[in-house]
Order: sequence, then structure tokens, then C-alpha cells
Amino acid sequence: MKIQNVGILPVIPLLLYCIAALADPVEKSATAAENATATGETAPAMSAETVQPQAAKPQAASADSDQPAAADNAMSVTRPPVIEEYSKKGADTCLKCHDEDSEYPVLDIFKTKHGVKADPRTPFASLQCETCHGPGVKATIFMEEAKKAGSHVGKVRPGEKRPPILNFGVKSDEPVAEQNRMCLGCHKGGQHIYWQGSVHDNGEIACANCHTIHAVQDPVLDRATQADVCYRCHQQQRAEFFKPSNHPVRFGQLKCSDCHAVHGSNTASLLVKPTLNQTCYTCHAEKRGPFLWEHAPASEDCMLCHTAHGSIHPALLKKRPPLLCQQCHSQAGHPSVARTTAGLPGGNPSGFLLAGSCTNCHSQVHGSNHPSGVKMMR
Repeated sequence: MKIQNVGILPVIPLLLYCIAALADPVEKSATAAENATATGETAPAMSAETVQPQAAKPQAASADSDQPAAADNAMSVTRPPVIEEYSKKGADTCLKCHDEDSEYPVLDIFKTKHGVKADPRTPFASLQCETCHGPGVKATIFMEEAKKAGSHVGKVRPGEKRPPILNFGVKSDEPVAEQNRMCLGCHKGGQHIYWQGSVHDNGEIACANCHTIHAVQDPVLDRATQADVCYRCHQQQRAEFFKPSNHPVRFGQLKCSDCHAVHGSNTASLLVKPTLNQTCYTCHAEKRGPFLWEHAPASEDCMLCHTAHGSIHPALLKKRPPLLCQQCHSQAGHPSVARTTAGLPGGNPSGFLLAGSCTNCHSQVHGSNHPSGVKMMR
């Protein structure tokens, strides 16, 4: 079979058809833009996947202009895909340096709730270490120094400082608000609702200043060690707990968070209950009442007579009786006013009156349910 050379002439119509098909959308876009300008209508918004070049911003067409809109101004430019700059191997990349011999060991995090990959609520169920510390390939989100230096996980020449990544704690260069933002991304419900605007938030206290995330047991969550974390700032309260009469916090029988809502509260002292007395009644339920004969100061505010952390007087009292009682009760006519023989009944000193003072007789100082307990004596 002999093939004849037909030449290029039969191909020309096919080429013209393809060129017309390609030019048709451009002509339609230009025509639509001209019609919209002439009628005063707003052109439809472009797709989110495309963006118009700077030179193609819509402008009011001049009535005297005879030049049609250029076709390339109507063409759209496809936006390049966004590449997440995270390590491909996740925590395996971090563990090459941060092992048990590292200056910053992290292996203990696998023994905590944060390191449980099977739990979808944890950081390790997502981007692992970089969920909290940010992208390590090019840490362009957080620190300006990292933007200029490059990658935290890249190779570093001997003697050069490794580009930083988002760090937490008192030694971090990151603003406290940025550190806490990462934590509050997950911990934003329950007891953390009151964090915004709380005393600790306004004091620019970072979550990592109190919490140790990579430890098997966070010291601030342990009853025996929580107070030591709080003492870093609350030095006065630490001294009060060493007074003769105190709440047993330093003995591990009570922790600060049993009384205080450290993440925020509606009360002035960050109490766990709406009022001071309700907080005290959590342990001292026998003082709650109701009583047939109430002692007004006791039902109003425990702090009128007691101190919360420690005192040099028995029962955490602010003063010893009768001085404490005489802040409210008149001295006139009562035999316990003067500590002399002349001030006692019959002129004879009483060992009971001098030793226990008012409470020798008025023993039910918080209230009495006895029918004859109006004087708090029974």
C-alpha cells in the first residue's frame, strides 16, 4: 500500500478550531467585563483558588477609551499550593537529639497523657511534638530569629547555634501570651474557663511556669509537691505555714488547690467555692450549722477570727481570748476584763478563767443547738 504525501493543508482547519476554542473563554471574560461596566453591575467574585494579578484590578472604564480590555488582564493566575512545613517523621526527628542524654530530655512524655497516640485529644494524635512546639522544618510562625536562620531540624555547622523553635517556661524567649495560646487551644473548658482575666493571667504567668509537661508526674498535680511549686512566688504564705498553728499543707495532708482555684475564680482570693465560709465547710462541716443559737461572726466570715495559712495563736486565731472576743463584746461588767485579783469574782483568782479565758465557759463559739445555749455555754 502506497502512502501519499497530502501536505499540511488538511491540518490547518484543525489548528484554527483549537485556537478558537482556547480564545473563546478569554473573549467571554472580556465581553462580560465590558457589559458589567456599561450597565453598572458588579462583576461576580472570582474563585478562592484563583487570584487576579495586580495589573488587572477592576477600574472604571473611560467613556472616551476606544481600546478594548486586554485579554491577559482577564486571565486568572492559579495560586500555588500551601505546603505545611512540618517534619515528615514527626517525633522520630526530635528524638535523634532529644534522647535521655540530651540537655532537654523528652522521653518521659511517652508516659504521660499527652504522649498517648491512641487518644485523639492528645498532641501525639496529630503532629506529635510539633503540635505544641510548631513546625520544625522552617519555624516561620513563631520566632523572628528562626525566620532568618532557617530550619530547627536542619544541619548546623560546628560552632553555630541551632535555630530556635517555640519553647515554654521561664527560660523561653517567647511572649507569655504566645505560650499560653498553645495550651489554651486544647485546655479551654472546665476549670480553665475563668483563666482569661484572672490574677495569674494578668500577672503574665505562663502555664509552663507551674506545669512540667515532659515529667512522668507533674509536681504541681501531686499533693506532696504542689506547695513547693506555689512557694516559688507565694513566699509569705510559705512562711505562715511554718508557724505553730497551721493547715497541714507542708505535711502533704492538704494542697493549695483544695481551697484555691488556681486557673481563675469569681472570688477575690481564687477560692474554689463562691464564699469563704463554703470553702471552709468543705472540711469543717460540723461548723456549718444551722444552729438554734448562732454566733454572728462565725456564720458571717470565718476570717473575722481565724487566719487561713498559719498563726502563732492556737486554732489559727488572729488573737488570743479575751482580746479576740473583746473586739466585739463590751468590757464593762464582765469579770474577765482585768487580769488581777480585783477583777475576778470574790477577789480570788481562777485558774480556769486565766488559762482558757472566755472559752472556759463559752465553749460553743460557733453556735449551739441546746435550748439553753443562748450564751454559747452548752
